[in-house]
Amino acid sequence: MNGFLLNAIIYIVAAIVCVPIAKKLGMGSVLGYLIAGILIGPYVFGFIQDGQSGQDIMHTTEFGVVMMLFLIGLELEPKNLWKMKSLILKVGLTQVLVTTALIFGLAIGLNYSWQIGLTMGMAMALSSTAIVLQSLKEKNQLDSSSGKMSFGVLLMQDIAVIPILAALPLLASEITHGATEAHGGILENQPGWIQTLLIFGAIGLVVVLGRFGFGPLLNWVSKTKLRELFTASALLIVVGIAFLMGMVGLSPALGTFLAGVILANSPYKHALESDLEPFKGLLLGIFFMAVGATINFDLITSNPAFIILFTLGVMSIKAAVLSVIGYIKKLSLSENLAFSFGLAQVSEFSFVIYAFALQLGFLAAEVSDTLMAITALSMTFTPILGLILDKTILTKLNSGKKNSGREQDSISEKHDLILVGFSHFGSTLGRFLRANGVESTVLDFDPDRVDFLRKMGFKVFYGDATRVDMLHAAGAENAKILISALNSEETNRKLIEVCRENFPNLQLMIRAKNRYDAYEFLEMGIENIYREHLDTSIRMGEDALKKLGFRSYTVHRLAAQFKKYDEDALKVLVQYKNNQNEYISKIKKQIEQQESMISGELSRKFSLNDHAWDSEQMKS
Repeated sequence: MNGFLLNAIIYIVAAIVCVPIAKKLGMGSVLGYLIAGILIGPYVFGFIQDGQSGQDIMHTTEFGVVMMLFLIGLELEPKNLWKMKSLILKVGLTQVLVTTALIFGLAIGLNYSWQIGLTMGMAMALSSTAIVLQSLKEKNQLDSSSGKMSFGVLLMQDIAVIPILAALPLLASEITHGATEAHGGILENQPGWIQTLLIFGAIGLVVVLGRFGFGPLLNWVSKTKLRELFTASALLIVVGIAFLMGMVGLSPALGTFLAGVILANSPYKHALESDLEPFKGLLLGIFFMAVGATINFDLITSNPAFIILFTLGVMSIKAAVLSVIGYIKKLSLSENLAFSFGLAQVSEFSFVIYAFALQLGFLAAEVSDTLMAITALSMTFTPILGLILDKTILTKLNSGKKNSGREQDSISEKHDLILVGFSHFGSTLGRFLRANGVESTVLDFDPDRVDFLRKMGFKVFYGDATRVDMLHAAGAENAKILISALNSEETNRKLIEVCRENFPNLQLMIRAKNRYDAYEFLEMGIENIYREHLDTSIRMGEDALKKLGFRSYTVHRLAAQFKKYDEDALKVLVQYKNNQNEYISKIKKQIEQQESMISGELSRKFSLNDHAWDSEQMKS
């Protein structure tokens, strides 16, 4: 127990120290966790010793991947999978088959047997769902063209794990020299065809349990109205499936992914997501640390040229295949680079495939260790390459005059108001202004959206509003107001800096996703900040009060006062945002004052004269 607690403290402290530093340097949380793992591993500070590393660490921490795949499965209703069939089959399947063939050829060229070469090809064709999705989420790119294609490829790869693991026993049966010592439960010493049947049987059992067993269990538990019992039931489902898949030597993450897909139509879908999300985030971070801790630097230093070149070779093959696919699907150059290099690493599922092949006896321990080192290195290189791309090539491409071969539009008209960003938020704002006779110069940097909106009759100009020449072309030097409807805090910050430096008389009105983004803009001196959920939340509260019998004008006045108090409080709280204890203390006081003021207003009986808005005579 003491050893477990000590290891837990080591992992958590390493994460708390390294991840914020990595985020601050723009490297992302995944690279922060990997660096933390390397530092506490046996080859740097040695907090985690050799005897504790390797398979033991990976086996303990892969539960984060198990959780993640279950939650991904919950998001993938079968009908939505059917809608994505073109993306999954044409893009995803092409990537898996072509990459497998190329890496197989590379392995044969290095004198590996065809069984080992095929195993390497299938394993290394897969990309890390955990790393890619985490990176896309942090960069707010899940809904971009490259993000959607990345998700489709990852989904096909996750599905491909089923036939890959089912095929391994058949490959093993081709080996004539016998099997080594196995540690795969009921698969041990079974003929290849029986192992394949058992694999499909276990998968079928998961499907049956998901359709007919888990629903009644959750329904029965939910009637107790005990949240902790429901959470325990959710964990039981995940742990139980992981145990079942482990019995037949399969990946626990594979089984939980299938269960998640089956439960996607369940009425308990959202409750399962909210209960398991905290566990997933923590365990996934520890998994990345374990990857860093298990990189065998002794093996790498014994033959560094081979392992590093092999790693870079595999990543280059994957990036090349993906870039061709991206080119065919007409991704812009910047999106194609992000797409191809983002998925160039090898998957966490590959560790499972190596272990299964080792267990079946046709992968030697030395080869398995080498492949694990290559996989871990590829996971480490990917965030570093992504950071270099973001800071160099992608920055130049996105700030250049062309994007996917398209020149920025010349702007034929100028107005007092410039509106930047015309997605859902911006288009609603623009329509409201136009309905009230106010025309605006609308800029957007998504060429597909610009073309689509023009077909709908909107006058939208394509261009990057963070460029000074684009703002000059839009008439920023004579305009009165610039409104940013963008949901990217980084782009908004850059836009503010450009406008402040070049157009000091231009009034800025900036959209913020939340109060933390608002704090950033306040510190930059922006006064007109609009949190995207504030008005909607208050308006919903207004409607609820009206349905409870409050008079309309009373509610309108109270809502306006609540909003004003909240915005005033924001300007006070920004001073304490970096001091958690002080911030919590101040925000509690602000909430108490806010509620006290609202209660005081309500008790002043202004509502005696607030009936006019509810009068039938006043309606027209």
